[in-house]
Amino acid sequence: MSRVVRGALLQTKLCSASTDVAVVKKAMTDRVVAQLEEAAAKGAQIACTQELFAGPYFCAEQNMKWYQMVERIPDGPTTKLMQDIAKKHKMVVVASMYEEDITGVYYNTSIVIDADGSYLGKMRKIHIPHCEPGFWEKFYFRPGNLGYPVFDTRVGKVGVYICYDRHFPEGWRCFGLNGAEIVFNPSATVAGLSEYLWKLEQTAAAANNIYFVGAINRPGSEAPWNIGEFYGTSYFANPRGQILNEGKRTEDDIVISDMDFDMIREVRNVWQFYRDRRPETYDRIVAP
Repeated sequence: MSRVVRGALLQTKLCSASTDVAVVKKAMTDRVVAQLEEAAAKGAQIACTQELFAGPYFCAEQNMKWYQMVERIPDGPTTKLMQDIAKKHKMVVVASMYEEDITGVYYNTSIVIDADGSYLGKMRKIHIPHCEPGFWEKFYFRPGNLGYPVFDTRVGKVGVYICYDRHFPEGWRCFGLNGAEIVFNPSATVAGLSEYLWKLEQTAAAANNIYFVGAINRPGSEAPWNIGEFYGTSYFANPRGQILNEGKRTEDDIVISDMDFDMIREVRNVWQFYRDRRPETYDRIVAP
């Protein structure tokens, strides 16, 4: 019997022009909660937000006011809110947040909440970019230090890579070796910089590692920075690297796909990448 899981990817346009951090955070959080409710109504068993869903992509500037976005995990209010939603709808929730570890030490973090509302853990973004135009992430985030965890949820084994991480194939393989059946990549990426890679890298990661991938990108342009158009087009890819459903380009959207997790075994029995890999020959990959 097939093990079919219905997934949802939430892409959310910036819905507040306020310069008040608290106002923006509330507006975006309320919008994402509404999207989670809609995804649940459509039968989603697991849903993932875009990167740093509770605000704009504030890394477009270097401004300490955005430090006000941070929360403790799992003791902060947004984690508790996601737990309540997950429990209410019996839906696994993956949410991307700005985490405070200790005062002055902050991470770009995704949490995983099981369908009974229990907090399973978090993944901290490993690779932190700092480059033109307007990706000043080292001003805001310390590099992640939790490795590549895979969480055993009610619907399956879930990993999370975050935005810029997707350019590093080593992590994708680590998730596979750690047992992932689906890996989400909540992102904020703009046209003209990485769009040509958007459907190349993550479909290849799904095929190379033989699991499902959920790729989420925010949509639209964000004033006053206007660093480019966040081009949406969130999608699921199956273990053959084929795109399932795809989201709109510049608008809010909820991308729903049914994924048969038994397909992972089927494809791995044909493409024996895990059997035939030669880790003893890969020393150069991990050399400084």
